[in-house]
Amino acid sequence: MRLGMIQFEPRLGQIAANTERVLGLLQNAPSADLWVLPELASSGYAFGSREAAYAAAETLDYSSYLLALQEWARSSGSWVVTGFNERSGDLLYNSAVLLGPSGQKGLYRKLHLFLDEQDFFTPGNLGLPVFDTPWGKLGMLVCFDWMFPEVWRLLALEGVQLMAHPSNLVLPWCQTAMPGYALTNRIFTATCNRVGTEGGLHFTGQSLLVSPTGEALLRGSADQEEVLVAEVDWQAASDKAITSRNNAFGDRRTAVYGIEIKASGEQK
Repeated sequence: MRLGMIQFEPRLGQIAANTERVLGLLQNAPSADLWVLPELASSGYAFGSREAAYAAAETLDYSSYLLALQEWARSSGSWVVTGFNERSGDLLYNSAVLLGPSGQKGLYRKLHLFLDEQDFFTPGNLGLPVFDTPWGKLGMLVCFDWMFPEVWRLLALEGVQLMAHPSNLVLPWCQTAMPGYALTNRIFTATCNRVGTEGGLHFTGQSLLVSPTGEALLRGSADQEEVLVAEVDWQAASDKAITSRNNAFGDRRTAVYGIEIKASGEQK
């Protein structure tokens, strides 16, 4: 299948403008089966107050942004993972939404909030779900979740083959860490970052698609809007062999050091 990433610069608080920009980029892009967009692609990031963040949020069921993307997914036959400023009652979540041609297929709410996000958003309450797609199992993380190796390993143990990772990265380390996460878990990682500056924050671009052997299949520029597309064989992430006698998961010594998953999926 073909995987694409849309590296662009959302406008703070401007849902309509961001929707128009995303649709324009998608409509003029090469064809792809699954697209990954940045964190908070619907709203921008560096809010000056919780009131501003709330005003730029939408609910899952009544979102002009998601409805427009859903219609595009239906007409194109593509799937989309997008960052989304989600309002649920009085709470705000920094979320990622999975859309398919037939409707919403998944929701993840960011677990690890970064800097001033803690003033606006509530930490995610949906755990680490795994989603079935036509190509295999997909997981979603959002930006600063990258810092915590437990989430990568837990999702990989649950069978995730590709991790979609909408991001608004400002620290210099994530793109360096991704090949290690991909290699040690033997999965594909698709980190779609934004570019530009907002509220004194400079976003680092360099969106990155990495293979289960740690190879960079796509790498964006540091400061330009870009559409990036590559071929991805999800089944490569089902092979956990390192050598003829070593297996990334089979050789783990969980009794000594580790995270262990029961058959039910509960953490031990």
